Amino acid sequence: MAKKTVIALGFFDGIHLGHSKLLARTVTIARELGAEPAMLTFDSHPDELTAVEQIPLITSPEERADLVRELYGIENVIALRFDETLRRMHWTDFAEWLVRDFGAVYFIVGYDFGFGFKAEGTAKKLRNWCFMQEPKLVCDIVPAVKLDGITVSSTYIRQLLLDGEVARANRFLGHRHRLTDVVRFGFALGRTIGAPTINMLFPKGVIVPKCGVYATVIHIDGEAHNGVTNIGKRPTVSSSDDVTVETYILDFDQMVYGKLVTLEFAEFIREEMKFDSVEDLQTQIKLDAESVRQWFAANDAT
Repeated sequence: MAKKTVIALGFFDGIHLGHSKLLARTVTIARELGAEPAMLTFDSHPDELTAVEQIPLITSPEERADLVRELYGIENVIALRFDETLRRMHWTDFAEWLVRDFGAVYFIVGYDFGFGFKAEGTAKKLRNWCFMQEPKLVCDIVPAVKLDGITVSSTYIRQLLLDGEVARANRFLGHRHRLTDVVRFGFALGRTIGAPTINMLFPKGVIVPKCGVYATVIHIDGEAHNGVTNIGKRPTVSSSDDVTVETYILDFDQMVYGKLVTLEFAEFIREEMKFDSVEDLQTQIKLDAESVRQWFAANDAT
C-alpha cells in the first residue's frame, strides 16, 4: 500500500501567497499525522483544452516543482498530464484514484477549487465525500488570501507581469518571479562593447513579461550576482521578432555557457528602446547598470 499522504490539490501556477497557505498547512498536517506531504499539479492549465487561446503559465511545471521543494520542502510533487481522459474523469473517480494509488488520507484545497468533468467537483463536495468514506478522510478548505484588498490569484499576477509591474507581482507571489534555463550561445555583441551578456529563453507556453530592462539577480553555481536584464527584440541590432532574454552581470566576467542558472526579476527599470547607433546602446547600458546598482543599494537587496 502507498505511504499515507497529505495532498494539496490545485494547479498552483506561480506558487503565490494564496498557494502558500495551502502548502504550509499541508506540511504541518503531514508532520502531525506522520504522513508525507505532497502537491498535485498539472502540466498545462486545465482550462486549456476548451480555451480558444493558450493560457500562458507563470511558471513551467519544472519551475513550479523546484519552487515547492525549495520554499516548502515538499519533495513529492505529483505532476499529471492533463489530457482528454483526465478531463472527462468524474470527480469522485479522481478522488478515489488519489486515495487508492497515492495513499491520500487528507486533502488541502482552496476555496475556489474545482475538478473532475466540467469541474463538477468542488471543495465542499470533496469535503462531504471525505466525511462519508470509511475510514473517514479529511478535506480542509483554505479561504481566499487578500493583499491590498485584492484577492491573490494567478490571473492577477499574469497581468502584472504583462504590464511590467514585476515588483508588485513579487509581492503577490511572496518571492521573486524567476526563470531557470541553460545559458545559451548568443550574438556576442555585448562582449565586443564591454558588456558581455548571458542569453536565456522562456520555455514555450510560459508568460514573457513586458519587454524592457529589469534589475535582476542571477544565481550561478550557488552564488548570487546582480544584473541588468533586457527582455525584447533587440531593435537596435536586429529586425527579428524573436524575444530574447539577455543579462549583463555586474562585476562578473566568467564563461557560463551551458550552465543551468536562475534569473530573478526584482524591478522594472525602463522600456525597451531603439538607438541610433551601437555606441548609443553602449552608453545606455552603462546608465542602466548604474540605475540597477542604485536600486539594489537603496533596497539593500541581492
